[in-house]
Amino acid sequence: MVQDVRARIGAIIAVHLGTEAETERREKRRYKREMTHYYLGYLSLALYIASFLCYARYLYVPDLWLGRMATFLLAGGIVMHYFALLERSRWIHTVPYNDLYGSMSLFAWLLGITYLGLELFHRQRSVGAFVTLLLIVWIVLLSVLAPNEAPPPPPARGPLFAFHVTLETWAYAAFALSFVLSLIYLGQDRVLRSRKLAAPFWRFPALDVLDRMARSSVYVGLVALITGIILGFVWEHRLSGGFSWGDPKVVITLAILAAYVAYLRLSRSTAWRGARAAKLCAFNFVVVLFSYTFVNLYLTRFHRFF
Repeated sequence: MVQDVRARIGAIIAVHLGTEAETERREKRRYKREMTHYYLGYLSLALYIASFLCYARYLYVPDLWLGRMATFLLAGGIVMHYFALLERSRWIHTVPYNDLYGSMSLFAWLLGITYLGLELFHRQRSVGAFVTLLLIVWIVLLSVLAPNEAPPPPPARGPLFAFHVTLETWAYAAFALSFVLSLIYLGQDRVLRSRKLAAPFWRFPALDVLDRMARSSVYVGLVALITGIILGFVWEHRLSGGFSWGDPKVVITLAILAAYVAYLRLSRSTAWRGARAAKLCAFNFVVVLFSYTFVNLYLTRFHRFF
């Protein structure tokens, strides 16, 4: 009898010690992933900064290899940024956009991917300094304004919802890029009218090239937005059997879709072509910012994923 009691006590102690050891191993793995996420994030920021310096120098010295180095560094920063997002997902055991920090980081990564694709497609590196500067400022503000802490695990929503949110974020990133290109267009148009031209000015693409790049970015955003909307409606119908047409996020998203479709149509007309279309594109992004910030944080619960 005494031996049985001792055996049971020993078994309980062994299970307890094993549980503690497993918990300790999990904490170590969690801490390792957290630190890896930080290191990869710093490395991606360093590559973005190096890329910006090369792009900025390229405006003054149009050396082919310098431009290629800038593109290579940007691509390296995007790759490191991807692995940082991946490690963050493993650290918090969910998608990286589950909180404000992760959402803004995903936005910056998709912005970099979109610009890199446009640069390779249009073969224009002259605006790279502005885009990489935006990436750097965005990431620095991200680290200051958004706490980089592990959020509580969200309810399971499935891969369809994950694709929906990722595509919507990609659409916003593409619209942000079109905003930057439109501002460059307006600035260059103003300099041309003033006839006060500096040396770096001649490295900028022609106005029609900037116009085409902005439209290309809007096309990317619209494809991502429409696909994301469809996936969102499919996911919601599976979940509730209906559609929340009155949700503020749905309303503002459809308004953004209509605004950018109108921009693409008007930008090809004689009356709106040029600076007027660029102003419309820039104004549309103000609506996007309103949706991404104020609507997500204060006006909707169903679509508040962070």
